[in-house]
Amino acid sequence: MNMEFVKRKTSFFDSLHGIDQQLLFAVLAILSIGLVMIYSASISHADFKYNDNLFYLKRHLIFLLLGIAVAFIFLITPSWVWCKLGTPIFIVSILLLIAVLFAPKINGSRRWISLGFINLQAAEVAKFAVIIFLAGYLQRHQQKLKESWKSVFSPLFVIALVVLLLFKQPDYGSMVIISTTVFCMLFIVGVPLWQFGMISIFSISGLAYIAVMEPYRIERLNSFLNPWSDPRDTGYQVTNSLMAFGEGEWFGVGLGNSVQKLHYLPEAHTDFIFSIYAEEFGLIGVTVMILLYVILIHRILHVARRAMRSRAWFCTYSCIGIAIILALQSFINIAVTSGLLPTKGITLPFISYGGSSLLVCIAMISLVLRISSEVDVVGKTIKRVSRVKAEN
Repeated sequence: MNMEFVKRKTSFFDSLHGIDQQLLFAVLAILSIGLVMIYSASISHADFKYNDNLFYLKRHLIFLLLGIAVAFIFLITPSWVWCKLGTPIFIVSILLLIAVLFAPKINGSRRWISLGFINLQAAEVAKFAVIIFLAGYLQRHQQKLKESWKSVFSPLFVIALVVLLLFKQPDYGSMVIISTTVFCMLFIVGVPLWQFGMISIFSISGLAYIAVMEPYRIERLNSFLNPWSDPRDTGYQVTNSLMAFGEGEWFGVGLGNSVQKLHYLPEAHTDFIFSIYAEEFGLIGVTVMILLYVILIHRILHVARRAMRSRAWFCTYSCIGIAIILALQSFINIAVTSGLLPTKGITLPFISYGGSSLLVCIAMISLVLRISSEVDVVGKTIKRVSRVKAEN
């Protein structure tokens, strides 16, 4: 009944009026930091490679403009529309993951489809598609999931296809993120613990086998455990990243004064942009950044809790999935740059350079903002109805 009300009553003006302002503030703050850091971290590389120190900044600004258009689309589109489009979007993501296998290799993997101006990363689209598809499935079958094991394995077989295609690229970081997100969503919906335990053991064993089945992955694990044993080769990225953290100390060396971005630290404007940020802003800046991400995830889960109270299950599961993915990506990227995890090639949401990642993250947050406005309308209506009944 609540979702039917949302279909009829929630307009674009409602979506602007009722959005979660703290969530919007956190996103805009992180995006602003990202804009500054992309210019700072990429200036040397852009000048050397393209003879234009504004190259990456200008492209990032164009992606931000496209992101505004994406946000507008999600803000004017009711969430129930995305629920209905879950399966078609998922099928499109599968086709993109298949298409990317025929693309040329870049740095030993096939992850991007060239669309001229932008290289589309199919794995980023798949993350959003998996959340929408699974949230719709959980809404339709949440009772069966608690009673029949067949209902649990049906979506897992479909998601396994995504994991298999990611393995063929290969993109192990996205495999871990998508798999973990799916398991968390199934656990939250109330899948029996014995089934959840069996699935988890099987999946963890598979991921562990993948991690050691190739010699170069074992070498990567060894370099993670002791990066200083070979700081000029296998441990090069981690050691330079750690030196960036060390140079930052408490207050950093100042915006634009990083040394590691001067062709020492590879991928300084993408995977290791947080290291440059830590060097330039120090421990205080790192604390502020982590706090902003904590606020971001907290507000998304707050919207999920409000949606749960309104029994808007698709909205609830979508918000939970989005919170898990953004939290995992943020944690993994920060952990990799600080030497707590092996390198994964995972970008930092809203900060790292990359059009596909930025647009998908904006789409996710815009969906959450739309949901926050819808549950706000529903909540006000429920209170109004309750007050009228109490008066009568």
